[in-house]
Amino acid sequence: MMADELPRVLIVDDEVNIGNACVKILAKNDLEVNYVKNGHDALAMMKAISFDVVVTDLKMSRMGGMELLKIIKERYPNTKVIVITGYASISSAVEVMKLGAFDYLPKPFTPVELRSVVQQALSSEPLRAEQASSYSGRQIKMISHQLVGRNHKIKQIVSMIQKVAPTDSTVLIYGESGTGKELVARAVHANSNRKDEVFFAVDCGTLSDNLLSGELFGHVRGAFTGAYQDKDGIFKRANKGTVFLDEIGNISYEIQGKLLRFLENREFIPVGGAEVQKVNLRLIFATNQDLARMVETGKFRKDFYYRIMVYPINTPPLRDILSDLPEIAERFLRLFAKQMNKPVNAIAPEAIQRLMLYDWPGNVRQLKNVIERAVILSEGEILESIHFPEVELAADVNGPESVIINPENLLAVTPVTNEELKQKKQELRQQVSQQLEKNFILNALIQHNWNVTLAAEKVGIQRTNFQALMKRHGIRRPPK
Repeated sequence: MMADELPRVLIVDDEVNIGNACVKILAKNDLEVNYVKNGHDALAMMKAISFDVVVTDLKMSRMGGMELLKIIKERYPNTKVIVITGYASISSAVEVMKLGAFDYLPKPFTPVELRSVVQQALSSEPLRAEQASSYSGRQIKMISHQLVGRNHKIKQIVSMIQKVAPTDSTVLIYGESGTGKELVARAVHANSNRKDEVFFAVDCGTLSDNLLSGELFGHVRGAFTGAYQDKDGIFKRANKGTVFLDEIGNISYEIQGKLLRFLENREFIPVGGAEVQKVNLRLIFATNQDLARMVETGKFRKDFYYRIMVYPINTPPLRDILSDLPEIAERFLRLFAKQMNKPVNAIAPEAIQRLMLYDWPGNVRQLKNVIERAVILSEGEILESIHFPEVELAADVNGPESVIINPENLLAVTPVTNEELKQKKQELRQQVSQQLEKNFILNALIQHNWNVTLAAEKVGIQRTNFQALMKRHGIRRPPK
């Protein structure tokens, strides 16, 4: 693709309404989008045109998405394939990921979800061979904004991921809801020797014992009413890959026992079956509950608890890493501004102060939603306090003084040693300085209608230095 060409995306779906809707959604994102109704037409078009991303439905009357995916990976290995599934069954999701799909998108999906997964596919780059074979001395491959930050707690998590990723050791990730436990699990997988195999996440809190057991271990024909044929479970389909079991504190003693036996020898028996099956699989667990306390009260098996506590990683709540909030918020801002094609590209310092004073009970997940809502509300280039009504209201009700002197907040953000004090002061000075510098450049550009030469002249900076500051802060003229 030439430098001045738009990225090309091909939509493949035999439902015309969905296909046309996808074209309309993506065409707004500076993409060249084509649409065909089946896999045969897709392959014919791909012979003539090179596509960066193919978005295909899984179930189609002429050549389904699974077959199309196989052919594309054989003939066009550099093309990313995203598979749309009719409410993504676990088995189909695992299968398309094992066949090399970049990602899958369950119906119904929102425009934001479609734009997001396509943009992720366009921006993704495979690890170089020398990077893939060596884990020492290289920066860890982070896959989410939640793992960005300079706080020592985030640095500690990154260090722990670097150490455990190349091994096959069991990992337990614990922390409050919304702190990015699944993202840590994905980072472990992405930096492991299994990175080219499937990663599958299961929310154990949403499935009954029977459903969870069947989904994990599979079942044989006649095992229960409705089991008309044998079905492979996640463990078999994800062989050689990684399975992430979230909300592990919600599973029963019976399932805990089955998982304990599996961890001991990597063997399991399908529901209703008699034949032992063996797989090579890594398990990563997560919970937002106090498992040690649950062991004491008899709600969690002691032997299982000690078996999964091989390598625990704690994801801190956002209130404990408030020094990183401006950077995380700005990354979310860039993400949603790009998805929604909006010119907003900065957060006002007073708005940042409001965000820093809020308690964030929903943690980084809540921050992401708040930034998304703010971008929707925005009409200019800078997010102001008015764009954060939820945070604004909470700060007004409690009053900034009451937030500042709240003992829990003080314990969360106040350093306890002189070294921590120095580190936090340095972090805050750097963040405030960077935000001030960025707003200074943005204000000059806005005041002079994005005339770089005039803006640089008026503020007294050489044009080359002014442009260097624009590049440093990722400031570009918004689309007309």
